[in-house]
Amino acid sequence: MNAPITREEVEIFLYREARLLDEWRLQEWEQLFADDGRYLVPPAGIENPASADPATMLFLVADDRVRIRQRVLRLMKKSAHAEYPHSRTRHLVTNVQLLREHDSGASISAYFTTYRVRRREVSVYMGQLFYMLARSADSLVIREKRACLDLEALMPQGTLAFIL
Repeated sequence: MNAPITREEVEIFLYREARLLDEWRLQEWEQLFADDGRYLVPPAGIENPASADPATMLFLVADDRVRIRQRVLRLMKKSAHAEYPHSRTRHLVTNVQLLREHDSGASISAYFTTYRVRRREVSVYMGQLFYMLARSADSLVIREKRACLDLEALMPQGTLAFIL
C-alpha cells in the first residue's frame, strides 16, 4: 500500500509545477502528468465548473495526454505567435487543501492567481484549481488538473494561449 499523500508534499509539488510553468520548462511540466492525465479549463462564467463535463459542453481546454504533448510542442515553437516571444508569467498557488484520499490518490483544491505580462500589458487570471493526484514510484503525478476561472468572461484578457 502506498504511503498517504500529505499536504506538505502536495504544496511542494504544486509550487514546483508553478515554477516550471513560469520558467517555460514545459517539457518538464508535461512529465508531471500520468499516462492517463488530463488538463481541463472549463468555460468562464458557468455555474459549477468543478463538476462540468467536457463531453457535454465546449471547454476552453480539454486535453488528454496526447493533446497535452501537442500543446507543449506547439507553445515551444517560434511559429506560436500568441506566445513567442514567451509571456512572462507568475503562477501563485494558495489555500491548498486535501479534499479526499482514495485508493488511487488524492483530490486536491487550491486557489490560483496567474499574472501574465505580454507586450507591456498585464493580464490577471484567477480561480480555483482541482487536482486528482496519484503516487507514482517516488513522486506524485497529475491524473487531472482542472483550472476553474473566477472570471465572468475572458475579457479584457481575450485569450488563453498559455498554461494556467
